Amino acid sequence: MNIKNTLADTVMEYICRILLIGTLIYLIVRWNEIPDQIPVHYNTAGEIDGWGGKGMVWLFVVISWGLYLGITFVGRFPELWNTGVKITKTNKEKVYRLIKYLIGTSKLILILVFTVLIIFATLVKPLPLWFTGIYLTILIADMVFWLVRIFMARK
Repeated sequence: MNIKNTLADTVMEYICRILLIGTLIYLIVRWNEIPDQIPVHYNTAGEIDGWGGKGMVWLFVVISWGLYLGITFVGRFPELWNTGVKITKTNKEKVYRLIKYLIGTSKLILILVFTVLIIFATLVKPLPLWFTGIYLTILIADMVFWLVRIFMARK
């Protein structure tokens, strides 16, 4: 089944790409200014609790691109999706459309989080105290929002 992209899908996709490419440009331009030791792990309070060489920042880049490519790949094959609801001829298009939104918004949130992590790591700054709570709240609220809509569309 081919699910047509909406304007929202296209906008989310371009924002993800801008963040990923912008992060690469940021790292290339600032490479000589990045300290030799950068944070490679933060605890839930946003405090730095792990250090590594500045080359470790490329691991974050690889992970963010891997997430982007992996989620994009899965998003193109609805037959791979576990919908959690019985798919019928009457609900098929609506359920798959809602799942595509869930996949797109989740991808955008994850790419945004990795972009923030990369920037804070290169600036050798702790994350704001509220970062983890807000990030998790947004991610979970996004999933709950779309899953409720999917559950309601099953009829």
